[in-house]
Amino acid sequence: MRHAQTISVVITTYNRPDALEAVVRACFMQNDKNFEIIIADDGSTANTRACVERLAKTSPVPLSHIWQADQGFRAAMARNRGTLAAKGDYIVFLDGDCIPQRDFIARHRALSQPGWLVSGSRILMNERLTRRVLHGAIDVPASSAATRLGWRLNGGLNKVLPSLLRWPDLGRTSKKFSWRRIKSCNLGVWRSDLERVNGFDESFVGWGYEDSDVVLRLFHAGVMRKYGAFATEVFHLWHREAERDQESSNRQVVLERAEARVIQAVRGLREHAI
Repeated sequence: MRHAQTISVVITTYNRPDALEAVVRACFMQNDKNFEIIIADDGSTANTRACVERLAKTSPVPLSHIWQADQGFRAAMARNRGTLAAKGDYIVFLDGDCIPQRDFIARHRALSQPGWLVSGSRILMNERLTRRVLHGAIDVPASSAATRLGWRLNGGLNKVLPSLLRWPDLGRTSKKFSWRRIKSCNLGVWRSDLERVNGFDESFVGWGYEDSDVVLRLFHAGVMRKYGAFATEVFHLWHREAERDQESSNRQVVLERAEARVIQAVRGLREHAI
């Protein structure tokens, strides 16, 4: 089986430099350092730029910062621009508030397989524990099993076993496909597959379902889903829920595209070359 050789980690962010720093520093500590980091910035202010410049000085891997003007929620465009700047043949999308474990890259590499995407897994962290992490009191990836179990018992984490146990690349696929419950906060995709479907669709308005849409179109193009639980877990820092004014209309677009078996994004990677 051929696995990914060159990996690009595209980290989306928007005006949360403290969380971004925790995520990037966890990337620095990966036990597999054969990857690059691209910060896909959806219009953050100078504080984030200063944070990235500071991190770049000590980065053990190539690190670049792709910024676009703040014109509302445009995560699809940020991910597309990150993809276009990437040098890797395999893209791992990670949100700027999702802290990876030490073996995150190694596990994504091991699960990568031509013709498949990997939908990663996340563990939700509550507000109190998130505050302690961001104040620098806790190095989450370095925490012991006993510490994590304690967090789970006091409500700091919504689950813990997936962060402690590792399941081999067996039983991760299914003949039945679902685009539901897939989040681009932790998603591994071959660059060639993204190019085939024209990447994320920037025609989506507001928050929601642009990640479901790209996975659905990848499926229509012949790319199947592999589950990344008990291998690729990230710790998702708490944040207030985003405005979801367009959620129902975006969901309807995905349902219509599922019926019509749409493959191409209306406005995606190719449009940046025009």
